[in-house]
Amino acid sequence: MSKKLLLKDAHIEGIRYFETYRKQGGYTAAEKALKMTPEEILEEVKVSGLRGRGGAGFPTGMKWSFLAKPEGVPRHLVVNADESEPGTFKDRYLMEFLPHLLIEGMLISSYTLGSNVSYIYIRGEYSWIPDILEEAIEEAKAAGFLGKNILGTGFDCEIYVQRGGGAYICGEETALLESLEGKRGNPRLKPPFPAVKGLWERPTVVNNVESIAAIVPIIDITGAEYAKIGVGRSTGTKLISACGNINKPGVYEIDMTITVEEFIYSDEYCGGIPNGKKLKACIPGGSSVPIVPANLLLRTVNGEPRYMNYESLADGGFATGTMMGSGGFIVLDEDQCVVEHTMTLARFYNHESCGQCTPCREGTGWMYKILKKIEKGEGKMEDIDLLWDIQRKIEGNTICPLGDAAAWPVAAAIRHFRDEFEWHIKNPELSQTQNYGLAHYADPIPAVENNA
Repeated sequence: MSKKLLLKDAHIEGIRYFETYRKQGGYTAAEKALKMTPEEILEEVKVSGLRGRGGAGFPTGMKWSFLAKPEGVPRHLVVNADESEPGTFKDRYLMEFLPHLLIEGMLISSYTLGSNVSYIYIRGEYSWIPDILEEAIEEAKAAGFLGKNILGTGFDCEIYVQRGGGAYICGEETALLESLEGKRGNPRLKPPFPAVKGLWERPTVVNNVESIAAIVPIIDITGAEYAKIGVGRSTGTKLISACGNINKPGVYEIDMTITVEEFIYSDEYCGGIPNGKKLKACIPGGSSVPIVPANLLLRTVNGEPRYMNYESLADGGFATGTMMGSGGFIVLDEDQCVVEHTMTLARFYNHESCGQCTPCREGTGWMYKILKKIEKGEGKMEDIDLLWDIQRKIEGNTICPLGDAAAWPVAAAIRHFRDEFEWHIKNPELSQTQNYGLAHYADPIPAVENNA
């Protein structure tokens, strides 16, 4: 059984309320932290090896250490709860069922960063969750864990919930800050980075919900113990949002030492693929990370098992690997059409582009139109190379990573499933009534010869 740190009490009835959370040991980590210095807490976070759980995987302790501390200028912690990445829903689960875990993590983090006013910026579509969070905030304040002079330490902290307008682009930290300030959610040019000039031009740290929740067990068991869980630089536990063609979709907490094969097929996790179907492909980290065929998902090109951690999933780079991303694990069985899925994602990114950068504004719409044409049986063979050229000119040429997020799915689909695109073009009528199928995507990869 995988070790659980974040979801260990998720099954307990009433855990979303302060009284029950407190009985299970809630806020003891906060009490411990408030007796430490901010520098001591920061060191624990660094030692833990915690990496940002929102997708980028940047070391959290290092990010915190970049925070500027000019004399007399307020600092802020902003929690990015704008979970809009297709296939990702783990933060929703945390906020809905374990809101006090997030509040406690925010209290510890705010104390460490010197933030007296902190914010939760939540996705607009999560219409029912702000009420849950605000109730938890009021409970914590009534118990003395928020507000003025918390536990007699002299530290003041208020937490506010801000509802977003339902824009994917506001998951990008600078667009989020723009929206939080009441402006249109357009990403900012960097530098300056939020750590220097963020919310209202004040030093600001923006962290994902899961990242901040993980601060609680780090303080509870110490950073050194947290670092012993997992493997290499993939320390601690990771929440995975599993969906698609699996028997048991849901949110799972893993310690990143299990193989991808075990995660998909074991009864403890996804429970295999329904109706005895075969695995065709997977998008393992949310819609923006590269899709990989079954044979590259379960094993690397060197024939080694692929593990559910940052390094193993990225093994081989984009040529043969992918990314952990936000942990949105989307499984496709043999009946799924990669062309249709790629078209759907292209439509999403075109719709969610803020339009600030020409390559993204024009390129995402162009890719969607071409993919729609191929899917409808009206494509030409040169459309595949045109798609490749468009995505290549979007990637790396935009202010924020949305351009990359739109380009990578298209590039990976062509890289690994080009024959499926060609089949759609060569068989326009047949492609409207049946799918290409499994083809060679699950075939064993030929052994790589070692010429050393």
